[in-house]
Amino acid sequence: MVPLSWYMGLSAAVFSIGIFGFLTRRNIIIMFMSIELMLNAVNINLVAMSHYLQDIRGQVMVMFIIAVAAAEAAIGLAIIIAIFRNRATVHVDEINEMKG
Repeated sequence: MVPLSWYMGLSAAVFSIGIFGFLTRRNIIIMFMSIELMLNAVNINLVAMSHYLQDIRGQVMVMFIIAVAAAEAAIGLAIIIAIFRNRATVHVDEINEMKG
């Protein structure tokens, strides 16, 4: 049996990689992938705690998070495609249309 601390360590490592990718990269597609990594780290954490505590609520919450992540990815990619068609770039530094 794998101890809970290994799952927590894996979750922390994946979340850290997601934060690092989001903060250091300027490509908006990589930033969205980093956000997905962070959501998956939370999912790993919730499933591990749910299994450890013998409670199903964490796993049910994971299903909601997966649904929200799928909707976020679909809407985010649609926005990225629209911006790319108008500006011909996916770099965050060059996109300033929404600045007020």
